[in-house]
Amino acid sequence: MSDRRVVITGIGIVSPLAATREATWERLIAGKSGAGRIDTFDPSDLPSQIACQVPWITGRGGGE
Repeated sequence: MSDRRVVITGIGIVSPLAATREATWERLIAGKSGAGRIDTFDPSDLPSQIACQVPWITGRGGGE
């Protein structure tokens, strides 16, 4: 067994609903969904065209 220590310096979230945990929580309890049609590439050859994309990471908006 190792004696290495772990330090947690903060808390964050990666969510298709928002860029902050507060905004994500607000949208979650408001019943919002992060699921939608894939629009970052052509998904026509895939069995599903629905995904939970994270637009604020790719710079397409949606975050706070």
